[in-house]
Amino acid sequence: MLKIDSFTFNPFQENTYVLSDESGECIIIDPGCYDAEEKEELAIFIDSKGLKPVKILLTHAHIDHVLGINFLAGKYGLPIVMNSIETELLKSASIYGQMWGIQVEPAPDPQEFLKDGDTFTFGKTELEVLFTPGHSPGSLSFYHRPTKQLIAGDVLFYGSIGRTDLPGGNFETLEKSIRTKLYTLEDDVIVYSGHGQSTTIGHEKRTNPFVNFV
Repeated sequence: MLKIDSFTFNPFQENTYVLSDESGECIIIDPGCYDAEEKEELAIFIDSKGLKPVKILLTHAHIDHVLGINFLAGKYGLPIVMNSIETELLKSASIYGQMWGIQVEPAPDPQEFLKDGDTFTFGKTELEVLFTPGHSPGSLSFYHRPTKQLIAGDVLFYGSIGRTDLPGGNFETLEKSIRTKLYTLEDDVIVYSGHGQSTTIGHEKRTNPFVNFV
């Protein structure tokens, strides 16, 4: 059965997720580990659990979600899987890093691309791919239907939503993504966001001040 472990990394307090199942395989979603201590923490967890990393999966390519890509790709030889729309953003991570005073090595090129309606499989686990733009032009969310768990990136937060003032962001697009792709899921679906604590679809439909359920 799917197991989700989370780590909070880098100055942006970004949530990195390790998904694993009984096969022993795992994927790392949005590796934000930045300094040596954070990289070591993630590697020790993976190795101590006897997990076999197979791929890096990105919800989107903003700098805080990709800081650990080079480390993981180098250590474990992992391919990067993402939406092709985010490719240029990934390539620009080092430039955005300069704006924030953060040194970012150029990321390897992605090897696989996903789009809305695809499925992503590792081990014995299958994730449904949802196209949820608005915070970023190519944002993806990943849903595990059997356990009702959703990795939402920076689309939906506990009591909030992803910011839309960054390049490529758009509130109307984000609102549509939340209403048509996330709020259509069952109320007890657990939402794991790119920042902050987890929430549920039902809680956000009832209380989210930015996108109410109508």
